[in-house]
Amino acid sequence: MNELPPTLVAVVFAAFGLVIGSFLNVCIYRLPLKQSIVWPASRCAKCQRELAWYENVPVAAWLALGGKCRTCKSRISAMYPVVELVTGALFAGACLLYGVTPLAFVRIAFGCAMIVLFVIDLQHRILPNVITVTGIPIGFALSLFLPPGWRESLLGLVLGGGVLWAIGEAYYRLRGIDGLGMGDVKMLAMIGAFLGWRLTLVTLIFASFSGALAGAAVLATGRGGMKAALPFGTFLAVGAGVAAVAGDQIFTWYLSLYR
Repeated sequence: MNELPPTLVAVVFAAFGLVIGSFLNVCIYRLPLKQSIVWPASRCAKCQRELAWYENVPVAAWLALGGKCRTCKSRISAMYPVVELVTGALFAGACLLYGVTPLAFVRIAFGCAMIVLFVIDLQHRILPNVITVTGIPIGFALSLFLPPGWRESLLGLVLGGGVLWAIGEAYYRLRGIDGLGMGDVKMLAMIGAFLGWRLTLVTLIFASFSGALAGAAVLATGRGGMKAALPFGTFLAVGAGVAAVAGDQIFTWYLSLYR
């Protein structure tokens, strides 16, 4: 495939990414319910009818059905095609950034995990251990052979988990309420294992800044008070995506401000 035009390879990756995005939708729906992600076959969440193969075609099936179940006419969330499209873009982007290399596939797997965590935390305010806790040793093991390297990875997972834990503990002692869940701590430790300590700092800064803006917007619009719970894992997922693509440049630029 290296002999093919990069754009054509990216298109092939994007098509495969759409299919994987359909599987991620299964994970997003079933993991919070503690259901198997491989069995039974996909079915309508309302009437429980098993879907035909053509109803599982990414994006196109949702459009053809008008965003409704063919049988019971219940609405199918637009989140389904959005996840598929974002996953397709992830696959294509990784291909263009890293080529058809082992690092590209690692970044794709990491990105898929971030997509699932983003949506689940947004919808349910939980971050499944099956992704975060499992991802920590996987990210570190891969760093033995690929960037960021095992030292950066080890520092990243310790720094990521440690910093958030310390912030959450300090908030609890000052306010008497939990400001961060352990899910966020484990998620940032996983991010650190995959990206290293530098990109983990970029992730945390970006997530904190965007979370603060979202919190201010909630207060300004009167949709919540000071104790309104925001899904910080969602912001961490976006921050990790930004860090994976442009974190090195952001980190270098930030350091240049102090030289």
